[in-house]
Amino acid sequence: MASRRLTTWDRLNQEIVACQQCPRLIEHCQEIASTRRKAYIDEEYWGGPVPNFGDRNARLLIVGLAPGAHGANRTGRMFTGDRSGDWLFRALFRAGFASQAESFGRHDGLTLSDCAITGACHCAPPDNKPTRAELETCHHWFEQTVELVPFRVYLALGQIAWRLVVDHCRAQGELEGRLPKFGHGAEAELASGRWLVGSFHPSQQNTFTGRLTESMLDQVFGRIRELIDI
Repeated sequence: MASRRLTTWDRLNQEIVACQQCPRLIEHCQEIASTRRKAYIDEEYWGGPVPNFGDRNARLLIVGLAPGAHGANRTGRMFTGDRSGDWLFRALFRAGFASQAESFGRHDGLTLSDCAITGACHCAPPDNKPTRAELETCHHWFEQTVELVPFRVYLALGQIAWRLVVDHCRAQGELEGRLPKFGHGAEAELASGRWLVGSFHPSQQNTFTGRLTESMLDQVFGRIRELIDI
């Protein structure tokens, strides 16, 4: 079973990378990769859909929004190469989910243990805002990821990721009645026995203003550790 999951996980990631279903997003990714930011002018950008990253047997599935234009769209790995990723991977390292605190590129040696990362959207969108149609087009990648990974806890980074998970769980009959509201540290038990936990996104808008602190992230991951061990 484990080897079958490994093969299917790899195939899923290959299909995500090859996806061309949203012309606006593909064009934007390629344009950013062509023009590049001055700080990375000598680097070759990934410039396309970014695959899932992490442990395919994870008990924690982190759901983000979309690749950063000069982060994951440059490095080709979720949350890698920008300040959001710096915050996230430091927290994952402190919580024992990551092998190191630094994340620079796909070949930096970083590995995740018991944790996988996906996104609501796999391409970097203009102004970091995918359209509703683009999110709906990308949703089948999320559904396949959920089917493959034997996780026990969703961690939704930000309100869009939270809404994605809530809508998916409601469609699957895992949530009924009043829907849980997003908030930092919010949590909801699902009918499947899984849990949904929310966190403010580690964007510069949140971290620079102090809306999200490292101790706040640590508290969330501490709670997740409790939940996956129940």
